[in-house]
Amino acid sequence: MTDSSIDFGFAGAQVPSRTFKAGQIIFSESEPGNELFVIQSGRVELRLGDRVLESLDANSIFGEMALIDKGPRSASAVAITDVTVVPVTERQFLFLVGHTPFFALKVMSVMAARLRAANEAHRKI
Repeated sequence: MTDSSIDFGFAGAQVPSRTFKAGQIIFSESEPGNELFVIQSGRVELRLGDRVLESLDANSIFGEMALIDKGPRSASAVAITDVTVVPVTERQFLFLVGHTPFFALKVMSVMAARLRAANEAHRKI
């Protein structure tokens, strides 16, 4: 499991968010993606078919690959509990990357950890 948590300081902040009930699909594999998500509260699973790739908690990010490579979603995201997420559009993402070096490094760290976990899982097959 990777540490994909980024503290955006949501406590008390009025930020646009979306809510999903437990079991709801946030996005599906192969869909186009134009935003990443930060979990404000609840748990989300990333799935490839029936396989759970990762379970994520509050302050974790997911969906970032679609913003970086403009490709379709590589996995599905499903709310495991009732969840509130904050969408980050491509424009917001580019602003954060350009103006907040820590944010860019954290996103790269999350992606590297997920790649290492995928490589390790592949070795076990």
